[in-house]
Amino acid sequence: MLTGSKTTFKVRQMLPDIKERMLSQTGVNARSRDVFGLRCLPGECVLQRAVMVRKKLTAREGRGWLSGTLFCTHFRVAFVPQDSPKLDDNADPVLLGDHDVALASIEKVVVVGPNRTKLVTPNSSLKFTPEELVLYCRDMRVICFLFDRLTPDAQVIEMTYTIAKTYQPPKPGSVLSFQNAALGSVEMKQFLSNRRRDAHMNWFESTSDWEQELERCGAASWRVSSVNDRFEMSTSLSRFIVVPQKVLDTELKKSFAHFNEGRIPRWCWRHPRGSDLLRMASFQNNIYHEKDDIRNLEMVLFGCQSSLCVVVELGEELPSPADIQLAHSRLRALCLGDISTSVSVPDDKWLSTLEGTHWLDYTRSCLRKACEVACLLRGGHLTVALQEVEDRDLSCVVSSLVQVMCDPHCRTQPGFQGLVQKEWVMAGHRFCSRVNYHRDNDKEEAPIFLLFLDCVWQLWSQYPSRFQLTEDFLLALHDSIHLPLFSSFLANCQRERCKRSQNLGQSYTPVNGWRDTLHPDSSSDPSDPPLPAVWDWALQYSKPKQDRFTQPVPPTPPLQPLLNGNLNTNPDTHRLTDTIPGSVFLLSRGTFSCPANLLPWRSGSSGVYKKSHRRAPSSENVPGLERLLKAWALSEFPQSLTSTSGPQGPLDPYEPLLPLLMGPCMGLWRECYLRGALHAQAFSHPFSANHPHPVERLAREVLQLRDKLAQASTAGEGSTPPAVTAEPRRPDANLNQNTNNGGTFLFPAAPRSQGTAAPKAAPPPTSTNQHTSRAPPPGSAPPSRPAHKDAGGSNKHTFLFGHSSASEARPEQRYYPPPNNAKLPKSNGPSLPS
Repeated sequence: MLTGSKTTFKVRQMLPDIKERMLSQTGVNARSRDVFGLRCLPGECVLQRAVMVRKKLTAREGRGWLSGTLFCTHFRVAFVPQDSPKLDDNADPVLLGDHDVALASIEKVVVVGPNRTKLVTPNSSLKFTPEELVLYCRDMRVICFLFDRLTPDAQVIEMTYTIAKTYQPPKPGSVLSFQNAALGSVEMKQFLSNRRRDAHMNWFESTSDWEQELERCGAASWRVSSVNDRFEMSTSLSRFIVVPQKVLDTELKKSFAHFNEGRIPRWCWRHPRGSDLLRMASFQNNIYHEKDDIRNLEMVLFGCQSSLCVVVELGEELPSPADIQLAHSRLRALCLGDISTSVSVPDDKWLSTLEGTHWLDYTRSCLRKACEVACLLRGGHLTVALQEVEDRDLSCVVSSLVQVMCDPHCRTQPGFQGLVQKEWVMAGHRFCSRVNYHRDNDKEEAPIFLLFLDCVWQLWSQYPSRFQLTEDFLLALHDSIHLPLFSSFLANCQRERCKRSQNLGQSYTPVNGWRDTLHPDSSSDPSDPPLPAVWDWALQYSKPKQDRFTQPVPPTPPLQPLLNGNLNTNPDTHRLTDTIPGSVFLLSRGTFSCPANLLPWRSGSSGVYKKSHRRAPSSENVPGLERLLKAWALSEFPQSLTSTSGPQGPLDPYEPLLPLLMGPCMGLWRECYLRGALHAQAFSHPFSANHPHPVERLAREVLQLRDKLAQASTAGEGSTPPAVTAEPRRPDANLNQNTNNGGTFLFPAAPRSQGTAAPKAAPPPTSTNQHTSRAPPPGSAPPSRPAHKDAGGSNKHTFLFGHSSASEARPEQRYYPPPNNAKLPKSNGPSLPS
């Protein structure tokens, strides 16, 4: 049928209808079964199969190549290794295996032939037989398959076109068809309906869930209100909100109209020292404010505090969703590359290009703002309200980061999952629009939740011993958001989620009142498959992989009893002498002020306002809240920057984990963003075969410079190796850092024990001959590009963008400056890229 690699193959001529032909051969109503060694889900059908295929393994998988069979179903691209264990027919179905990728997660399909590459679309035609198949995924993975010389050409062509035709149908309803392919069978619906929820986490879907959180935080002066039970007050808020005890529901209803989308100030979390964290949208200035409404608004805004309220404006300092989307797109282009084009970043421009994406700048901005809020809450005696225009994007990031920094419970797996449920899922973050599952509204797309995960990874990388979570858990959550199968991410608010799951409307009768009824005009179909929650990890990962989601941490001591819920152990900092009870301050751009239009119902001539003030060099002229911040920082961290003591962690588990925000301490999430970079270039591609990846060259330069620093330090101290001293953590040094001090820099290596010599740099790569055949000679393994040794090697890199291995012991990272008397030798070797 196919005579050679130079024959022109056209999809419309060769494969008129692959899907219908394969469906008729396999059938769709069979139960979970084995098809050519592939365990299919109930109702899943195999569209195409290719034998004698090799998959390129990543560094986390052990590197090298794995031989097996490649399948394409109407739900996933599956790879079954030759030596895979026998499948257990009684085991529960797993949506994706260890070597599988969902079709909905694929963003681009590229094939590689002799000295050429091509981007494949459903209407493409190939003039060569592909030797490799490269799948670029939306979750930053790059999966590469190598076809053997013994693989039939017909299977190679049909596999390529089958994937190209099924992975991206850009039309409405494609997400629903994808869900039906995985979950739509009768057997799968029954299986999902019998699944039990995780009882260890808080789902925040009922009144008792919220009351449990209030009891855990010790917020006795707050209550759970069901005023928005039918989503009449606000369509984007959850059914239950937490308000002060003294505010009645009848009074509360008058407050919704004064805020955008009805998102009134509501309780999020209470600090152990008594401060409360609130979230709210911007005020509606064109609303007439009656006297009773003003009283109710102030009661809600001040919460259970009577002295002070700080409104933290998030819109001026933090990036917009459009900025985040642009930065993430640039980061993807830099880290993944594109072998279908000849565009590549030069070695000496890689770091400067990374800095130009502004992704790390935006991560640093969110962490800095969360640090400011955490320090305010730590002071006690005040209410901090996060204000955003719509209160559905960056407020989710900041409020979640504050709780991760201050609450040890949120650094456990059940606590973190409950935090995402509370601050993201129930708070109305637009997951469906921001992730853009339908791929039809690019203007709304913005990976804000991924930015939050990156910020959490930055905290974890600096305080690994304070987290029960591991990098594997964060990576699994990062990948799951790109899989449109989970109810947690497939709606913009709880109201949309309830409509799909229940397909109910409401009717009112004088006798029965409000009752749920079947809505005939609902857009959802009762036959739609039930969507599981993302926290049901057994549907995605095996038990050994789930065990790597957590690590043992010391138990957290119980909370100390607080005096009336407001106890400040530092008597010198809790007295705000220049504030008046009932004052409202605005924190914006690191400055406290009292603008007259902060509260639209208050007059600018009111006695509680003073003139706007800016930062002053003298502490006597600094407002009380700024002095509170400075005094707390000095009392908790009295060491100077030149201190030679070891890293100083928080004094107790409930002190905030304030990260170091300077350039050397902010790293790129290597295991996420660079996991596809080192093997994204195709095996037979001439550019990648003869030239190392820019990241590899930068890693070698880092090792060379580290060796020179070690030699210079040894020469300055004599024959005795210098003792590495750490710089103490100074929260007041990075609360208000300027952006020009936060450039991207090399991530410091893990500190070595005293007397250990620095590892030598890896030798320069040797050129390999251009590879043009589709498989290596029989009996030989495919050659691999020069890279650093695997885990356990004696000269393993500590990479410049993060830690070298997730399984390696990870001390808390700090920046170690060279000794003052160390002189760097002059060298003509390679220099750091700008």
